[in-house]
Amino acid sequence: MNIKHLNFRFLTACSAALLAGGTLAAAEEELPAVIQRLQQEKAAFAERQQKLLNQRYDLSDRPSKDVTMARGKPVQTGVRVKLPEDMTWEKLAAMSPEIIQSKNLWPEGFYPLPHPHHEAGGMIFPKPLIDELKKQTERDLTRFDLDFDLPQHLLPEFPAPIYLTTRTDLGDVSQGKLVTSSNFYALFKDILNPKQLEGLRLLVTPFPQQQFNGTEDRRSLKASLGVSCFDCHANGHTNAATHTVGDARPNEHRRRIDTPTLRGMNIQRLFGSQRALKTVEDFTEFEQRAAYFDGIPADAARKGINVLERGSQVHFMAEFQELLDFPPAPKLDVFGKLNRTKASEAELRGQELFFGKAQCAVCHTPPYYTDNSMHNLRVERFFNEKMINGRKASADGPIKTFPLRGIKDSPPYLHDDRLLTLEDTVEFFNLVLETHLKEDEKLDLVAFLRTL
Repeated sequence: MNIKHLNFRFLTACSAALLAGGTLAAAEEELPAVIQRLQQEKAAFAERQQKLLNQRYDLSDRPSKDVTMARGKPVQTGVRVKLPEDMTWEKLAAMSPEIIQSKNLWPEGFYPLPHPHHEAGGMIFPKPLIDELKKQTERDLTRFDLDFDLPQHLLPEFPAPIYLTTRTDLGDVSQGKLVTSSNFYALFKDILNPKQLEGLRLLVTPFPQQQFNGTEDRRSLKASLGVSCFDCHANGHTNAATHTVGDARPNEHRRRIDTPTLRGMNIQRLFGSQRALKTVEDFTEFEQRAAYFDGIPADAARKGINVLERGSQVHFMAEFQELLDFPPAPKLDVFGKLNRTKASEAELRGQELFFGKAQCAVCHTPPYYTDNSMHNLRVERFFNEKMINGRKASADGPIKTFPLRGIKDSPPYLHDDRLLTLEDTVEFFNLVLETHLKEDEKLDLVAFLRTL
């Protein structure tokens, strides 16, 4: 059975269930039948996604010889987005957006990246996180219907280090461990005050979620306690776990969402890639009440919503999140710019480009390299709408300016993971902002970004 037939059957079943006023699992199938059907279909959708990734990107392991993330994982190098054989980045940058659109020349890797199975959506986790959670807590975040799609060498290091604004003298306080409900107390009892420690406890406590819960409408083989905030934001950073946002409908307009780092929450004033929530307390409460259940209140009530108490629990969780610091950047001075006695000539040239020709600093201002605002890049002016594995490539709208401090530790890039490396990111913005950077200038700009 091909993908088109699978999608038709899936959508037909969903429509019948919704018209009947129930869920797919309740209206059409019991859980054992759902498991059998989706496991049979799993390989076809995985093949579809892998084919797309291979068409778009060079997924090979090409580590830097001299640049690493904070705990030593090599940073991946090179432009990974593929171009047609007769096209170059220089030729493309010389064209206007109108010409690129009319000739259908927008690079495939710059279109929105779909969820591994966009029609199904939901939270999905990289295997190292799943394995470590099983080992420490005996919780299993494996889905029976799909697996994570991007190779591990293109993801952040795991587990990530943890830096605290209150104890900068300690450096990485994670001791190289993934912080979970089984070890948080031993690791932090002598570092945090009781209120902060309770906030951390709640951040590592699993609560019911759309795909992981105790009902038969789930995507785990066994009834599940759910997920915790730190299952995605591992060690207060990110492991690149992905999801589909609940703030857009119909499903083809829902975006794959990259899990952003929680580092530097204390200097941020907007939360959520597009929702523009005003406080981390708002976002923490919103996640539990809505995002965990794809924005469907009836599902939240039925599957076991965890309503957090705003004055204590939400406040405590937010207080801990706001202690999470950026990794050290030894080449930056107190103003967030390069110390000329420590930086290379290439890095200094890159800094000049960042604040000049490349236009990066218009949105990413030091010392933390964010303006705490939203910007609409209007990328849709480069392409015509089309469907990509269940995701409609259309206008993204305004996106939050994420901080660039520690950016080399947080691949992939952009709000939906479509850019695998910093080199890809520079090529993307060179086209979108029409800055006409030369090849050597792009390399210098990447060198500077790696110092932040």
